[in-house]
Amino acid sequence: MSAESLYALLERITNLLRNEERAVGLEHGLQPVHLQALHYLSVCNRYSNTPAGLTEYLGLTKGTVSQTIALLEGKGLVGKESSSTDRRVTHLHLTGEGRALLGALLPPAHFSRTLEGLPDGGSGLEASLTGLLRALLVTHGQPSFGVCASCRHFQREAQGRFRCGLTQEPLSRADSALLCREHSAPEVPAS
Repeated sequence: MSAESLYALLERITNLLRNEERAVGLEHGLQPVHLQALHYLSVCNRYSNTPAGLTEYLGLTKGTVSQTIALLEGKGLVGKESSSTDRRVTHLHLTGEGRALLGALLPPAHFSRTLEGLPDGGSGLEASLTGLLRALLVTHGQPSFGVCASCRHFQREAQGRFRCGLTQEPLSRADSALLCREHSAPEVPAS
């Protein structure tokens, strides 16, 4: 497959997904960027649930993200909390209403139904797209925002406990499955 044809396919799929997001968010006064912000906050960890983390993940300006946060907070979908260790840091979290709305809207129903019709439920496609995403992130020098359990800093301790080797803070089992902006892929041994 040529780069041009693969790019055209991915571009078209992306446009269709954004159109679906626009349609499902419209009745709630939400644009795709608002849904993307809610989704990110639903899957990121305590090191990443900040306006800076959201800005970095979405690749948008601070002003756009600030307006997005204000709108979501005004609708009661997102809450803010000052860090207990650094008052300059604000943590964002989904409210119960935000979590419920996100669960009802994403992934869009048409997308989910379409995936069900793919061979192996789309798992082969998922593996290929994951590889493509990783390669693009490396090429662009972007952070991976991977889950803690796949990070080189992730440490397994005795009695089923986990720790972040970067911050030296303990991690819960739930933490280990969340996205982190400090994620660093494990080094691949040279062959």
